[in-house]
Amino acid sequence: MDRRFFLTATLGSLAAARAILPAAAQTAPPVTRWKVGASEGHDVFAFLGPLSGEPLYQTYYAADAAVFAPKLPDAIRADISRLWKEAGQGFGLLGPGLSTTCSGADLSSIDAVIANFDDLEGRVRPAYQASPYWDAKDWAWLTVNAARLRAVFVAMRDAGFAAFRAERTAGIETRAAEIARALAGYDVIKWQRKLTGRAFDPEISIVLLQFSKPHGIKVQGQTFLQSADYDVALTVRIAAHEMLHPPVPMDGAAAKAAMAVIGKDAVMMRIVREHDPRWGYTTLEGYLNEDICQALDQLISEALGVARNPADRWRKADDGMHVLAAGLYALLRADKWIENGGNVEQWLTKAVAAGRLAPQILHPAAARVLERPVDRLWPLGQVGAQAGPADTGSRLA
Repeated sequence: MDRRFFLTATLGSLAAARAILPAAAQTAPPVTRWKVGASEGHDVFAFLGPLSGEPLYQTYYAADAAVFAPKLPDAIRADISRLWKEAGQGFGLLGPGLSTTCSGADLSSIDAVIANFDDLEGRVRPAYQASPYWDAKDWAWLTVNAARLRAVFVAMRDAGFAAFRAERTAGIETRAAEIARALAGYDVIKWQRKLTGRAFDPEISIVLLQFSKPHGIKVQGQTFLQSADYDVALTVRIAAHEMLHPPVPMDGAAAKAAMAVIGKDAVMMRIVREHDPRWGYTTLEGYLNEDICQALDQLISEALGVARNPADRWRKADDGMHVLAAGLYALLRADKWIENGGNVEQWLTKAVAAGRLAPQILHPAAARVLERPVDRLWPLGQVGAQAGPADTGSRLA
C-alpha cells in the first residue's frame, strides 16, 4: 500500500541497461500493453484520508479537505476519523484497503460505491474472495462496519462530491492519453517475467486519481492506482513495483524459511516493531513481501533507465526502514540477476539455505548499498524522513 519525487538514477542509464542485452532483445516488440483511465469511486475511498485529518494527507490535500469537510454532518466527519483509526488496528489503511477489497466491483461513480455497499455479498465478495488479497478477517471488519461506511458515502454524495472532484480533475482524460503514449516504450512486464520467473499478463492498467497521494496502490488484477500528476518515470517505477505483489507465495516454503531466519534478526525485527505504523508493513510477512518487491523493482527500474540512486531512495523513504530491501538488492546484484534472471522464489530458498540472510552477511550487504555503518543501519533519526510512491504496496500489513 507511500505514500510518497525522486532523483534520476545514477546507477544504470537507459543506454547502460540496454548495453547488457543481446541485439535481438533490443529490437523485439514490447510485451507490455498499457491501459490508463480514471475512477470516481477509487477517489471516494482516497479522499477519506484527507477527511480523516491524518497528518500524512494534509501535506497534499489540506485545502481540499477544508473546503469539502464542512459540507458533511458533524457526526459523519467524526466517524470518518474513528473509522480510519479503527481500520488501522487490523484492516489497514482505510482508503487503500477499501480500494483493494472493492476493486473487482463497479467503482465508476460514487453511486456505484453506495450500490456496492448495499450488496457487499453479491457485488464485492465474489471477485475479492477469488483474488490473492482475500482475507477473512478483513472481510469480517468490512461487513461489521458496512453500514457506517455506507452512511459516509451517502453523506459525501449528498454534499456534492462528484461535482467537487470533477472540478479538480478537469482534463484527466487528456492526461491519461498523454501518459499512455509516453509509456509505450517501457517494457515492464518483460523484466518482471525475467527477474521473477513468473507469468504476467501483458496488460497493466493504471487508474489516475486526484486524491491518492502519497500512495501507489496495487489492487485486484494487474491494476494500480496513482496520482494523475506523477511523471512518466515515476509511473514506470510504480508499475515495476506494484505488479510484483506478492513477489513469492507468502504462505509458501521459501517465504516461511526466510521469515524464520529474519525473525531472529534483532535489527530487522526492531524495524518491524518500532517503525512509524503510518508507513504500514507492521508484520514480518508484510515487511518481507514489500522489501522483496522493492529489491526487484530497483533492478527493473535500473534496466529501464528510470531508477533512483538506491542509497538516496532507501534513506528517504519511510524513515529509512527498508534495510531488508537494500540487503536483498545487494545479494541479487551480486548474483547478476539483471543479466541472468530466474525464479526468485527458488533464489530465496537457496539464499536461506546458504545462510545469506543471516545478519553477518545481510547487514554488511545492506550497509554497502545504504552507505551507512553496519552498526547504524536503523533508525536514521530525523534525516529527511518521507515516503515514496513506488515504495508502497496495496496492502500495508
